[in-house]
Amino acid sequence: MAREQGLTEEHIEQIENDYADSTLSERDKAALQLTDAIVGDPRQVSESLQKELRNHFSDEQIVEMSLGVGLFLALSKVLISLGLEPEKMDVEITPTPGTYH
Repeated sequence: MAREQGLTEEHIEQIENDYADSTLSERDKAALQLTDAIVGDPRQVSESLQKELRNHFSDEQIVEMSLGVGLFLALSKVLISLGLEPEKMDVEITPTPGTYH
């Protein structure tokens, strides 16, 4: 779905290389700041970040992003703890439930 909505390798490079100073949209930067806060230090979700998120996303979308990041983070921790982290991952495109065309 991300590729269908325009995600390219160029976007990914901007995310990896200091997205705050990149040409990514302010919407994308707000989502990335939320992700960084959840993964790193949830106290980074300041009032200003909450306001910025609400400028671009509904409350429902913010909750969905937060839960998605939290679930992926938890799953990755479990896989690493069990020694099941893959050395290489193939790209597989799977439709998100509820997004059928």
